[in-house]
This record gives sequence, C-alpha cells and structure tokens, in this order.
Amino acid sequence: LMAGERRRRGGDGPRERPRERLRDRAERRDRDPKLRQQQQTPRDSGRGRVTLALTAAAAALALGLAAAAVEWHRWSEASRLVTPHPAPPAVLPGSTGPLASPTYFWGTYRPHVYFGMKTRSPRAVVTGLMWLQHGGNLRHTCEQNDGVSRYGWLMHDGENFGVQEIHDEGLVLRTEFVKQPGGNHGGDWSWRVTAQMEGKGPAPLLSLFFYVATDGQGVLRPVLENRTRLAAVAGTAEELGDFTLTFLPPTGEAGEGPKYASYNFLAAGVPGLHRLTDLVRQSLRESSMFSPPGGPRRRFFGVSSTGGLPGEPLRGQLLLHQVTLEPPAVLEVMLESGSAAGARQGRLAGPALSTALAQHTAAFERRFEDTFGLGARGVSAPQRRFAQAALSEMLGGIGFFHGRSLLRSEHQEEPVPGAESMLFTAVPSRSCFPRGFLWDEGFHLLLLSRWAPALARDILAHWLDLVNTDGWIPREQILGDEARARVPPEFVLQHSETANPPTLLLALERLLPDAPLPYLRRLFPRLCAWFAWLNRTQAGPEPLTFRWRGRDTDPERFLNPKTLASGLDDYPRASHPSVLERHLDLRCWMALGARVLAALAERLGEPPVPYRDMATTLSDNDLLDRLHWAPELGTFADFGNHSAAVVLRWHRPAPVPGRPPPTPQLRREVREAPRLQFVGALGYVSLFPLLLQLLQADSPRLPALLSSMRSEGQLWTPFGLRSLARDSPWYLRRNTEHDPPYWRGSVWVNINFLALRALHGYARVAGPHREHAAKLYRELRHNLVANVFRQYEATGFLWEHYRDSDGAGQGCHPFAGWSALVVLAMAEDY
Repeated sequence: LMAGERRRRGGDGPRERPRERLRDRAERRDRDPKLRQQQQTPRDSGRGRVTLALTAAAAALALGLAAAAVEWHRWSEASRLVTPHPAPPAVLPGSTGPLASPTYFWGTYRPHVYFGMKTRSPRAVVTGLMWLQHGGNLRHTCEQNDGVSRYGWLMHDGENFGVQEIHDEGLVLRTEFVKQPGGNHGGDWSWRVTAQMEGKGPAPLLSLFFYVATDGQGVLRPVLENRTRLAAVAGTAEELGDFTLTFLPPTGEAGEGPKYASYNFLAAGVPGLHRLTDLVRQSLRESSMFSPPGGPRRRFFGVSSTGGLPGEPLRGQLLLHQVTLEPPAVLEVMLESGSAAGARQGRLAGPALSTALAQHTAAFERRFEDTFGLGARGVSAPQRRFAQAALSEMLGGIGFFHGRSLLRSEHQEEPVPGAESMLFTAVPSRSCFPRGFLWDEGFHLLLLSRWAPALARDILAHWLDLVNTDGWIPREQILGDEARARVPPEFVLQHSETANPPTLLLALERLLPDAPLPYLRRLFPRLCAWFAWLNRTQAGPEPLTFRWRGRDTDPERFLNPKTLASGLDDYPRASHPSVLERHLDLRCWMALGARVLAALAERLGEPPVPYRDMATTLSDNDLLDRLHWAPELGTFADFGNHSAAVVLRWHRPAPVPGRPPPTPQLRREVREAPRLQFVGALGYVSLFPLLLQLLQADSPRLPALLSSMRSEGQLWTPFGLRSLARDSPWYLRRNTEHDPPYWRGSVWVNINFLALRALHGYARVAGPHREHAAKLYRELRHNLVANVFRQYEATGFLWEHYRDSDGAGQGCHPFAGWSALVVLAMAEDY
C-alpha cells in the first residue's frame, strides 16, 4: 500500500528521512499561523483522502483476514471431525475376511430382522426370511409392538450354530442354522425353518418368503423349476466368489414326506436394503390360488413382478422364493460355496442337518456349563435354559454395519458425513436399538469376554477404530441405510462435544491379562487419544473435576434438563445447567479409566506414571469428600446451580388474532431461585464411588451408602436397586409432557451388576464393613436374578429396565444387551 501511494505521487525518487521530515514540518507550522490552523482543522485534501483510503483498505483487509480465519477454523473443525486417528488400525487389514477369520465371516449379523444372515463385508450379499399368515401382517423386521408375542435365540454360540423360536398369533416358527467350514469364502451353511400351530383347529394359510439380495455389487441368477418354483439362486460376489443358494421343497414334520405347497417368486431391482419390506409388500397381489388335492381352493397374496417401487434408483437385486402351505411343515435352505466343492463331504440337509444340529446342541450345552458352571452351583434346569437364552440373544444380536455417521461440530452449523466406517458390535435391542451404542458395548463385552475372548477383542478393536484424530468416538453408531431407517431423525446427528462413559475400559480390564501383546499395542494409542479427549473436553470448573457436556439447551421445557452424554439420560442433575457443574459419575469413570490405562501401559512397557498418578489422585478419598460429599444430604452428590423448587405447570400461550386458540403447553416453573449447591438426588449417581470401588474398605462413607442401598424408603426393592430414591422429589416424575420417567425409579440391570461386583469385592477384603457388604450382596443378587428370571418366564423377554413396584419388565424388549449380565451374576463371575 505504501509503495502504491509513492508511485501515485510520482515515483520512488529521493526521500528525506522520516525524522527530518517531521522536524521540518513542525518548524513550518510554528512559523505560519495559517498552516497551524490547517493542521488543527480537518480538511478534505488529497492526502486526507489517501489516508482514509488506506485506513479503509486496512480495515477491509483485517475483516477479510478475520473472515478467512473464521472460515479456516470452520474448515479445520470439519476436517478434524471426519479424519480418522493416524495410528495404525486396531483391526488388522484383512483380518475379518473369509481366509483370516472363516468362523466369523458368515453370521446372523442382521439383528434387526427376525432371521437373516450376511457376511462381514461392506457390500454384503444378504439373506433373510419373511412370513405372512394370510389375514395378518407381513413380518420381516423386529418391531416393538407388531403383535409377535415372543421371540429370541434359545441357543447361539456366536460362531457356527443357533436355534430361535418365534411365537406369532398361534404360529410357532423355529429357525435353526448350522455352518460348516471349507473353501476360501467362509464355507457353507444350512437353515431349517419349522412351522407349527399352537393349539388345535384348522391351520391358516402361511407364506414363507426366503430371499437373497445384493447391495451395490454381485450378480444373482434365478434357477427355476416348472417356471413357477425358484429352486435355486446361482450367484457371484466379490467376497463370496461363486455360490449357490438352494431352496428344498417342504416336508411334513419328522420327515413325513413331501408337503403340498404353492410357489411364487419375485425378481426385482432394489433401491436399498432398507426398502426390502416395502418392495415385497407392494409386490403382493391377491390373485394366487392354493389348491391342495381334495381340499378347498383358496386365494392368497402372492408376489408379482408387476409390483415394486417405481421411480427409485436401483442399487442391487432381489430374488425371493415364496412358499405357501398349511402348517405343520419343515423347510430347508442351503448355501454352498463354489470354492468348497472339492472338500464337501455331502449336502448339509435332511438327516445330515439333523445330526449336525444335535451335535452342536450338545457342544453348546457342554461349553456353557464349562464356562459358567451353573449346573455345578445347583442352578435349576429352567434357570439354566434361561441363562443360555440370555447369552444366546446377545450373541444373536451381534451385527456388522458399514456406512457414515452424520456429525456436527459445536463450531460448525452444518452437519457433515463422517469417514466411511465398519463396525462389528452387539446391539442393545433387536427391536428398538439395532445399532451400536458406545457405553452399552462395554457392558456387553463383560459377558462376551467370558464366553469368547477373541470375539470380544475383535469387537473392542472395531470400536476403537472409530476414534477420530481428536480422540472422539460418537456415542451412537448409525452406519448404513438399514440402521438409519430405524432411528428417529432427532437422534441421527452426533455432536462432537458429547461423550459417553468409557465402559470399554471396564471390559478391557477383564481382557487385559490374557490379551496378546501385539493386539494391545494396536489399541494403546487409540485408547490414549480417547482418554485424553475425555480429559480435555469434559474438564470441570476446578482442577480434577469433570462435567458432562451437551445437556439439553432449552431448560424451560424440562423438569430437569437431560444429560444424554452420561448414559443416565433424565437422572436429575443441577436444575440450571452451567459451566460450574461437577458431575460425580464422570469423575469416577475417569478414575477407572486412568487405572486401566496405567495397567495397560505397564503391561506394554510404556510409562505408566501419568495414568497412575491421575488414578491415585482421582481415587483420593479426602479429595473426593471435599468435592462431592454433601454433609447436609449425607451422601455423595453432583454440584451445580440448582433449585429443588421446580415444577411443571400447564401454560396457555397468548392468543393470536384470527388463529385458533393455542394448545396448552407444559412448562417449567422455578419457585425458588437456583444457587450453587449440592444436588439432592440420591440414586445411582450417589453410589458411583462405591460402584467403581474408589472408596477404601475402611471408608467412613461406606456405612451411609450401604444404608441407603438397603433402605426400602430409598433404593432397596425386592427386585434390585431402584435408580432414584423413593423419597426424592423427582421420583417417577415426568420430565416433559411426552417424556415419562426413565432413570427415575426403575431397576436397571447394568448398574445393579456394578453394585453386585462392588459388594462382592468389599465382602472379600478386610474392613469394618465386610459383613454388611456380604449380607447386602447375597440379598441383592437373589432379588435381581429371581426377578429377571421370573419376568422372562412370564413374557419370554429380557427387558430394558424393571418397574420398582412389582418388578414388571418395562421399556424395550427383547433387551439382551446389558440385561444379559444377569448370567454373570448367576455365575458370580465379576
């Protein structure tokens, strides 16, 4: 700019030095009064215009640089958000493929459908089952309230074998599968589906739909018999090579011979696997005829190629085989890998399949007893079958997902798609939550690591490969169209400031002694990055305090704004969220994490001191007292800007002329101004120093916590510990008009398991409270196990949580996520 001004005035000729020029100008001004007046009066001279232009240009440049800096910061935030961590992957490249991992290549990795299989491949060929009792509804995906009275895996080893029963309005479907190794593409497998009716009376017409579909790659070719029956599908796919899927004709029960059936088939393009149900439903026409010899002719809904979903771009193929018959009947389906043809001993069908199923059943029962020892403990046969089903439903709920999360940084308004990711994980619920949840998975792995440590290590590695360059893992994993189709829109977006309890470290602590060192070395940098992110982003207002980010931002809608990041959702926190909060449970999780990372570092020969020092400091009972013990409450507590005088009241918004009267709204009223204080909400959060065993065995605070646990007026019930004390002002209170109480009184198995684990520990070490802890442990274990078993017997399901008044199952079902931890409680394996 200065050089440009000089050129405008005549070039860069000889110039006087700045100091001399200023001195001469001052002397001339002193000699000439007019000049002195001009200097004191603003004027519109050429030099003034230039000065103003220079100032404006500089301001514009500064604004431009500031805008560029803001834009660069936004770009940097978005870039880091979607950039994977630079450490080598925890899952070795190729390790999930059919050659490196043939046992786990094929599986029931579509937990959201009642029965289906796929490979651990990004663009997998998928197979599945639908059914229709004519006069009823088409069944395919597990739904919470679709009228299916009970379903779930009775036996499932997580590898090669599974048996499931489905009860649907008088129909009982038994689905079984067996895998056998061979070849280079995961071997072969066979299904058997047995259909029976409960009770007596005429059997309704039943259609079973067996299908195979592709998603982006692979070719399927129908093999027809008599132009009506799809006898087989010849396919080719990148991960499977050549394969054949064969549909055998139905037979009667116990090999009674052929069963009369009508056949239809559908060949159609697929706009996406999430549209399979819609595609089949819209292809049904009531134009087919069921005409058994000597029986009445009946019309039924058969698939027709004239249906479909017109106008949508196609991504793959669907071939579907419809078999319509009267139960009882047995149907078998076989997948045979082309690469296994030379080593195949015979077809896995009929008597050979029956023999294989019997062998796998016996092996599963032996392995279950060897692992958990329930028979040796004197557990009854019905309870052992229940425990087998609980484990099996978790194993049958393992899924493989591929896709991109939708992410948003706190500094970025627009969401961005995350990096392309793969996730192998158990899901909390096949009907409600058929996707990955971060803090749930740590609890899942406590059980899975006992049954199949290699499987648990594989799942843990998949989760840690989701760490981004900053160390963040999104709390909810919604990967792929099938997963996203099951999620309400408001929960799809993942926010980069939101954490979740690091329960994966709880599972790692169990896996640590026997895990191979190369595996642990791959995990270590990612675990360190994740823990550092938690330590940095969830830091509290004072040193060594922590605060969950991402609480609800519209507090007037909520009796108590939720804290989804904590996993405890609507558990009461400070009534007025602020940066001054101190969250007790997060502090305890960080102490646990530091302890586990110190042990891991020591095992690997890395410096453990920073983690050990942090664990020691965060476990210091005196410091814990100073920051979180509330003498006026007699318990540990959160701290924040809080008022207990908060209620929900109906308010009618002001009317708008010319419009209908506004709908009343339930809004919060604060009857006493908040102040910084401890939050009087006795419940699960209050117990965390005990739950994660941070309190010393001789702690003077243990008696108060043990008394609160045993008090029927507070946390004790005949069914387990309730989540919030019965004398709390928030007990069983709705949080909004549409939000019923969730963590405000119900009994949750995962926290009760932590309580059992802790009481078992305190009962085994010397201390003045040893006997009290042991007595509490025995009573709590009996109450929890007995109720979960009783509810399973009555309903056929494990439940998300249990009502504290009568023990009835509540929330989602089946919920064989952390509720399956009851198996470890039965085995007293902590």
